[in-house]
Amino acid sequence: MWFKNLRAYRLTTPFTMTPEQLAQTLSQRVFTPCTPAQPLSMGWVPPTGIEDGELVHAAGGRILLKLRREEKLLPASVVREELEERIATIEADQARKVYRKERLSLKDEIVQDCLPRAFSRTSHIDAYIDTRTNWILVNAASAARAEEFLNLLRDCIGSFPVVLPQVNNAPAATMTGWLAHRSLPQDFELGGECELREPGEEGGVVRCRGVDLLGEEVETHLNAGRQVVRLSLSWDERVSLVVAEDLCLRRLKFSDELMKENEDLPEADDAARLDADFALMSDALSSLQDRVIELFGGEVE
Repeated sequence: MWFKNLRAYRLTTPFTMTPEQLAQTLSQRVFTPCTPAQPLSMGWVPPTGIEDGELVHAAGGRILLKLRREEKLLPASVVREELEERIATIEADQARKVYRKERLSLKDEIVQDCLPRAFSRTSHIDAYIDTRTNWILVNAASAARAEEFLNLLRDCIGSFPVVLPQVNNAPAATMTGWLAHRSLPQDFELGGECELREPGEEGGVVRCRGVDLLGEEVETHLNAGRQVVRLSLSWDERVSLVVAEDLCLRRLKFSDELMKENEDLPEADDAARLDADFALMSDALSSLQDRVIELFGGEVE
């Protein structure tokens, strides 16, 4: 349940459904495995990990959801080789050329023939809706995966208007200033890596790892006009992370001290453990998200 990434979206209208109403609505799209000819299947599963559990877990005004995603793995090289073999056979046997439209049709046939024998990969996307602060926080490093989650949620409930947060101060310029002026906010500490990019659409990228980010090597890149687009940090001795210019927080790692706060709970009481861990994690993440927005000048009005 502990998130590894954080991609935040601002709800443009308050979320008014109760957890019970939401669970009932999500039951329309409970996860079912891929059929033999189906390349992708997505659906909701209990966020507790308990089979036949509820499709939502609510605590303290926050609603936790989990999406399961099953995808058939069909390497492009396999399809391409089979396609070339079929084309070669047709052209040899029928003494004619296979053109684009027929190639596409043959490719579709090959995909459908191969799907039943393809391996499957299963993954999960977690998120929670914070009804008190009007955020939805998605455990996804990829914008595409986060959008899959949001789109399925919209399909189920009819409307779920969200926007990416817009801040007043450009994150890349702000993070560059932290290193250039050695002026990191007091509740943050530098990690050991960053990514710098030259201005312009085709600007080169420099990745620094295991170096002093306030040292001469990084300073040289900054003086050459490169900007910080990713930076590893540690916040308040609670969470380490990599913050990017798109405000996505990646590679979250919670401190041992934070994760041990619920050690005294009885191990047999899984429900109490889940409640406590979810409260602990969501309190930390919601506070971190608010702090990150504040670092970059707050949200645009």
